[in-house]
Amino acid sequence: MIQSKLIATLAFTAALGAGAASAADLGARPYTQAPYIDPIFNWAGFYVGGHVGGAWTNQQWINTANTTIFGDLSPGQGFRQHGSGVFGGGQIGYNWQAGNYVFGLEGALSGLNNRGTVLNNVFGFGLDDRFSWRTDWMATITGRAGYAVSNNLFYVKGGYAGVNNRLSVVDLVPTTGSGSQTQWHNGWTVGAGWEYGITQNWIVGLEYDYSAFERKSYQLAGVSAGTYTFDAKPRDIQSAVVRLSYKWGAPLVARY
Repeated sequence: MIQSKLIATLAFTAALGAGAASAADLGARPYTQAPYIDPIFNWAGFYVGGHVGGAWTNQQWINTANTTIFGDLSPGQGFRQHGSGVFGGGQIGYNWQAGNYVFGLEGALSGLNNRGTVLNNVFGFGLDDRFSWRTDWMATITGRAGYAVSNNLFYVKGGYAGVNNRLSVVDLVPTTGSGSQTQWHNGWTVGAGWEYGITQNWIVGLEYDYSAFERKSYQLAGVSAGTYTFDAKPRDIQSAVVRLSYKWGAPLVARY
């Protein structure tokens, strides 16, 4: 009887030891770390914003016909002048993203106050014909292509540019006539820039653009008899601006 009880006690003790060993094995399972998630800033989507900076214009006008009583320049004579001023406006666009590559379309409208005045002293008075010019509005439609590095986007752009241009003349000694004309000049533009996503939707950037435009004929005789005609154009406009845009769309893409 005592022997049977001893055997039962030993069996119970062994069972407890086996159970404890199994529990220890369960508690010693190895820890597996979660995979690393590399977040990518998503540049895709619509955006709208504004820009402000400076612009530089090279204006040129060459006389092509002169039969007026106040026109003092002969055909082939003319002027070229450099003017600069504030440049600012708004932009709207859409981006597509494929991996690190970003492609987009953008339209922009900008106002500028580039202007100048030239006094023609062909008769030696120093105050004869006074020519004035200004470029005040510019529109662009461009394609963009860039490479994204996390929140940074480096891009180039190019496309259409158009500008509103005005040329006028007043005869000061004596005041015998005046005339002016405003025309829209078509052209092209290229540029490059950098943008940074400061939040999921707000983007800041810097951009430089170079634009060139067609030549057009300006009739400046006004009400005077005859013609006083110039081939004129903004030879080029260069601009450098700071940009701020708000973007809609999914902010992040997870890459494992």
